[in-house]
Amino acid sequence: MNTENSLLALQIDGQLTSTPKGTRLLGVLLANNINVLKACGGQGRCATCHVFIHKGMDSLTPPTEQELMTLSLMRIEQSNARLACQCMVLGSGVSLEVPKGKYVDSDTELESQVGKKAEQSLIHPITGEVLVYEGKLILRTALQKMQTATQEFEQEMKVYLTRNSKKEK
Repeated sequence: MNTENSLLALQIDGQLTSTPKGTRLLGVLLANNINVLKACGGQGRCATCHVFIHKGMDSLTPPTEQELMTLSLMRIEQSNARLACQCMVLGSGVSLEVPKGKYVDSDTELESQVGKKAEQSLIHPITGEVLVYEGKLILRTALQKMQTATQEFEQEMKVYLTRNSKKEK
């Protein structure tokens, strides 16, 4: 049997699927119609494609330096977190969960929802942080949380970019 062309089994949110070896995990998610924002276009610079690996971490490529930096900057500190755009499937048995919710487009969009219950979790568009959980009342504190997360991210990126530009000189 030619294993070169065989498909590898994996599970996304409890649903079985398969993919060829070496496929980028983001491609698998998109091929399975999983709603992933991929705000940075798959460059590993945001966390909007992050997933949580429940089984089979060793069946994925190791984390890249970019991925580790982004997960750190975005404060996604679970050891099973990966950026789908930065890893490829190398073996069967991967089981993963995609964070559920809607990515908020802007402060204005979130502000227009204040006082209503969230029909689904609302997620920061850059950091992937949950701002309001499904079923909870959307408060002004969520708007403040979004603005603070954006400001902190921008500050950390400035520090990172300054540090890297000094290294290159």
